[in-house]
Amino acid sequence: MKVVILGGGQVGFNIARYLSGEDNDITIVDQSGELLRKLSDSIDIQPVVGYASHPDVLERAGLYEADLLIAVTASDEVNIVACEVANSLFKVPKKIARIRNQSYLDPNLHWLFNPDRISIDHIISPESEVACTISRSLQVTGAFDVKSIDSGEVKIVGVRCDHPSAILNTPLKFLPSHFPKLEFMIACIYRNGQMFIPSGEEKILLGDEVYFIAHQNYIPEIMRHFHQDSIYGKRILIVGAGSIGLALAQEMETNAAHQTTKIIERKATRAELVARQLRHTEVLCGDALDAEILTEANIHETDTIVCVTEDDKVNILAALLAKQQGASRALILLNNMDYASLVTSLGIDAVISPHAITVSTILQYVRQGQIRSVHSLKDGEVEIIEAEAKETTNVVGLTLEDITIRGQIEVAGLYRSDQFFIMPSKTTIRVGDRLILAVTEASVPKVERLFAERPGYL
Repeated sequence: MKVVILGGGQVGFNIARYLSGEDNDITIVDQSGELLRKLSDSIDIQPVVGYASHPDVLERAGLYEADLLIAVTASDEVNIVACEVANSLFKVPKKIARIRNQSYLDPNLHWLFNPDRISIDHIISPESEVACTISRSLQVTGAFDVKSIDSGEVKIVGVRCDHPSAILNTPLKFLPSHFPKLEFMIACIYRNGQMFIPSGEEKILLGDEVYFIAHQNYIPEIMRHFHQDSIYGKRILIVGAGSIGLALAQEMETNAAHQTTKIIERKATRAELVARQLRHTEVLCGDALDAEILTEANIHETDTIVCVTEDDKVNILAALLAKQQGASRALILLNNMDYASLVTSLGIDAVISPHAITVSTILQYVRQGQIRSVHSLKDGEVEIIEAEAKETTNVVGLTLEDITIRGQIEVAGLYRSDQFFIMPSKTTIRVGDRLILAVTEASVPKVERLFAERPGYL
């Protein structure tokens, strides 16, 4: 597949890194020749220096042969114009754009982006995606990551095994018999800096980070078995009323009526603007690094503090100060993931990477075959893929055991007739089944081939 990526920042680089290892032809366009040289030294790409929306630059990038355009420059306007040029001049089949300004995303303007007007096939809004991710994480106290599959009834939950429990030191193949009333699957384990898909003989150890997949009805009980408090935190304090902070507060007002939310914003004009847009959220103007403003926000009664300013250092320090003063849990936005292991060792409970979320969202539109959704874990080392078995695909008639590859591909669950099951390995895959798969980065092409249409199917 020929892919042209506009913008060589963290998102563009990470998308290219994932796709370049999968036998794709990748071109990156950026105005910085120095940046492109650095990227070329680390991944296999074709660099093109130039302004990403200019037709001559796009022609040099090979858009006439491109299957996919991914526009992730820092400018919404450049991304939008580039997609329109790609459609009008080069007839690129699929175009994805990152758009951050909420003015373009007004629901009243939903008609703006379609083939008859501005031709963008998929729009990625990082602020909205991050807000939804944080909101889900707040619903399962004790989890450091929560992702929704399909309608949201089935979730991927990341939990840190900090406490001894009955789940630990037990071969995974025995967990169903030990917990017969709970249906869940351990999808992957992060241990000593390595992410892996475990076999049935593997055991969860103290200190591991575990991702499991389960229906939401089972999650509170599963979390109790991990010795994590699963009671929803009812008092939330947000630090930073930027685009993400505002989107999160709005998300909480809409979908978490049982929770009380406050927000701290340093800039007075921004605080006033946000206060007018929120109905049930108390807005405080002040510096979250000031102990007095935290006291005013009743930090000692706060269940979770969520720090989402644009400054990583402010997020880290505000979270640590809040926990020192009595906040039960701290979740932070982190742009530089080099800090991630450090901050978790300091006691910060969960770290959210906006770049990883954006990449994960884009990947679901990039994956080939009948791929419905993709969730990237731990910088893409493992992907949780939802794929549909259609009559035209290679996977129909195989068993779950047939498509399982030890340590590479594991079936974590299956939707059949709109119900989710953890099925035996001898189960035969039927037309209409939707499989939830844990897949290592290197094995993604194998899954795409399994769910590709059979050649010559009529």
